[in-house]
Amino acid sequence: MNARAVRVGATFRAPRLDFNFRVLRTELRRSVAPWAGGVILIGALAFLYLLDAGWWRGTTAWTAQWTSLALWTRGLLFYLWPLAVGFGTLQGLRDRRSKMVELLTSTPRPVRHRAAVPAGATALTLASAFALVVAVGGVQVIANTGYTHAGWLPISLIAMLFLVAGAVLGMGVGRALPSVLTPPLMAMAAFAFTALMHSSLGRTAKLDPAIGFTTTEPNRLSLLSPEVDEVRSTLVTLSSAVHIGQTIWVLGMAATGFALLVAANRRARLIALTPVVAGAALALLVLPSAPNRMYVVDTAAAAPVCDGPVCVARVHEDRLAAVAGPGKEALRLLHRALGDRAPVSVRENTTVAPWGSTPKWSRTTVLFTFDDDVVADATTPEELTSALLAEGMVPGCSPVGWSGFGGDQYAQSVAVGWILGRLQPLPGTPATVRDEVEAKSRPVWEKLKALPWSGQLARINAMRGAALACKGDPFEVVSGRGAG
Repeated sequence: MNARAVRVGATFRAPRLDFNFRVLRTELRRSVAPWAGGVILIGALAFLYLLDAGWWRGTTAWTAQWTSLALWTRGLLFYLWPLAVGFGTLQGLRDRRSKMVELLTSTPRPVRHRAAVPAGATALTLASAFALVVAVGGVQVIANTGYTHAGWLPISLIAMLFLVAGAVLGMGVGRALPSVLTPPLMAMAAFAFTALMHSSLGRTAKLDPAIGFTTTEPNRLSLLSPEVDEVRSTLVTLSSAVHIGQTIWVLGMAATGFALLVAANRRARLIALTPVVAGAALALLVLPSAPNRMYVVDTAAAAPVCDGPVCVARVHEDRLAAVAGPGKEALRLLHRALGDRAPVSVRENTTVAPWGSTPKWSRTTVLFTFDDDVVADATTPEELTSALLAEGMVPGCSPVGWSGFGGDQYAQSVAVGWILGRLQPLPGTPATVRDEVEAKSRPVWEKLKALPWSGQLARINAMRGAALACKGDPFEVVSGRGAG
């Protein structure tokens, strides 16, 4: 008798499980969910592969490190999230467009069960599409780095939650406001929201007296947007407070969307707005207000890994062998030229300064990054030694995030030529300006070499002092036209 009961139970459960899969399969065939997933997948990969943008360059390329992969793909939500909201809204119109509302409400099946099936199908396709985008980059990251960690996962998981929550919210709004204009209006509203958070409402203007320009920095409101700032350093990640606050916000958004899906009257629809409002309020209490508490340095990735006096960040440990020899040679040459004033170590610069700020340098340490043009373009140990000499003598004082070519580069050329005894183009010097660098640097180098040794050393020390303090023009100082 017990065996029969087990058989009866087994034959009862198996068809039910099969029924659930058939319902989901049917829902995927008759809804816009597969189209939404396809657009997200193809759209994301098209952006990444067809546009030559920052996500392909340097150590922050989207295929170079795990955190960079997560942040770059998360940044695509600036365009993908409005599409998810629009597709969700279109899905919410389905019952009204098919004139099945009265038929469905007359069935004994609870309305929340009917709403869960299309919401689940949409969530599954959107999450799967975004996961495939991350997987495409992840396969390449595995081939490009030996540094693995799990800190990037919350960034990508919350991106998936944003897509799902946006679609479910759109479904709820589409059911509450069944008009052919609702989907495009919702998509445009979502795009306007992300644009405002990225450009004005989510940023605070600040005048930097050091450079005399007004810069902007993200504020707390910007973290309600699904996208993130452009990736400037492979060592930067989002803080735990950001993850917690954004999770609260997207769960409130999803709860409101689902509540609108099951709401039967106007009063219920008004009550359904409570989760999104409460989620936004709670999130703003949790989210940090200072930019340096939003985007923080990953201390594990930035931990130094050293070979004697030469150190790199752990995230770039695989490059230490290539840097160690040239770094030690650069220190030897600097000590021979500068004596006791020479730096004693070479380290990858793991300080992430605010955009537009003036860099800070050390007299005792040669600081470099692998994205510096002079370092990135060095292809031989000799070129890398020259690049590190340039960084140690004239590290450059352009505001963080700015680029240009001028006095600092001319001074680097003269300084390295003085140490090596020959003037030659430095790595990273564009071919279009090499003649200009030669024309400006050689006369200064020749005059410097013509001075007595004490005069040469005094002028080099004055130039280096101006460069390290970011006061004055180092090239003017080494030329004898400016004071140290």
